[in-house]
Amino acid sequence: MNFQELYYKYKNTVYNLAVQYVQNIEDAEEITQDVFLKIHQNLNRFEKRADLKTWIYRITINTSLDYLKSKKAKKRFSFFISLFHNESNEPLFQVSDFNHPGIELENKEAVERIFRIINELPDRQKTVIILSKIEGKSQKEISEIMQINVKAVESLIQRAKSTLSQKIYSQSKGK
Repeated sequence: MNFQELYYKYKNTVYNLAVQYVQNIEDAEEITQDVFLKIHQNLNRFEKRADLKTWIYRITINTSLDYLKSKKAKKRFSFFISLFHNESNEPLFQVSDFNHPGIELENKEAVERIFRIINELPDRQKTVIILSKIEGKSQKEISEIMQINVKAVESLIQRAKSTLSQKIYSQSKGK
């Protein structure tokens, strides 16, 4: 399969996975571009030990996590810079709307809250929740993508569910 065929076959998969991490169309598009740049640069080094789709998932997950880390670092830096226009006291930055393709729920705030909580999870727990609950991957597929055994996937899922439950409970008590 040449690169162009690979791109057309997997572009939606990469984009949809990226949007699970960043919940922002523009950021997901940027991640998708970065992923395919990495794929293009490393395609000749791809070892056939893993499935091509698994390899692409791994690149997408790592690129998404790196993007989020980079974004957090930029946010910390910008904390020291004024966040408001001097003249109007209006914010310089607007929080982007959450637009997740394919999800149509009446309670947009609940979805946003759940994704904010998922984003607070440690990287491996976040990845396992996205892959299992949102992407619908089996534990075997997740173990191949994350390069861990199935027991470790089960454990991560349980820890992630527990952490999510605690965070949801503590936030509901805080209201």
